[in-house]
Amino acid sequence: MSKHPLSRRMFLGSAAAGLAAPALAQSGTETVEFEGDISQTVRHNISSFRTLDWRPYFSDTRNGAILVDVTSRALHYWSEDQRTYRLYPTSVPMTEDLTRRGRTEVVRLVEGPDWRPTPAMQQRNPEWPDYVPPGPDNPLGTHALYLSWTYYRIHGTHDTRKIGRRSSNGCIGLYNEHIAELFAMTRRGTQVLLI
Repeated sequence: MSKHPLSRRMFLGSAAAGLAAPALAQSGTETVEFEGDISQTVRHNISSFRTLDWRPYFSDTRNGAILVDVTSRALHYWSEDQRTYRLYPTSVPMTEDLTRRGRTEVVRLVEGPDWRPTPAMQQRNPEWPDYVPPGPDNPLGTHALYLSWTYYRIHGTHDTRKIGRRSSNGCIGLYNEHIAELFAMTRRGTQVLLI
C-alpha cells in the first residue's frame, strides 16, 4: 500500500477531530490478500472528510448553520457571523431507511439528557429498557440538540467506537467533547440540513 505524506496541519487536524491520521489520506488503492491465494484490489475514497463553504447549502447563516453530510459522516457548523467554522466526525444511521434528509432546526438544547427508545426501537429491540436517566449508560451522551423532526437528535455518545460508523438508529452522534463545544455555540432556531 502506498503511503501518503501528511502535512503538519492535516496531522493536527486529525488529532483534534479524534481521527487516525490515515483517515485523511487521499484516495488510493491497496491490494488485500484473503485466505488462500486470492487477492483483490480495493479502491478507497476516504478524502470526503473535508472543509466546505456554507453558501451552496444555506441562503444565509442566520442563527448559525449546521450541515450533516451522512455520506462523509461529518458535521459542519458555521456561526451566524461566519467567524467560526467547525468540522466534526459523526456517527450516522445504520441503514438508509433510518436516515432522514432535508431541512430542520434546533428546537431544544439539553445538557444531561435522559433517553427513551422510540416505539420502532422498542419493537426491534424489546430487551432495551423503557428509560435511561442521564449518566454514563445514556446513549445520548452528555448533551443533545433536539430537532424539529420527532425523535431526531444531534447528540453525544459515551461509546466512542460509534463515531465514523453507520451505528445509530437515526440520530447523528458526536464525541462528547465535540457535542459540548457545538452545544455552547448553538441556540434554538439554528438551521440544520442533512444531506
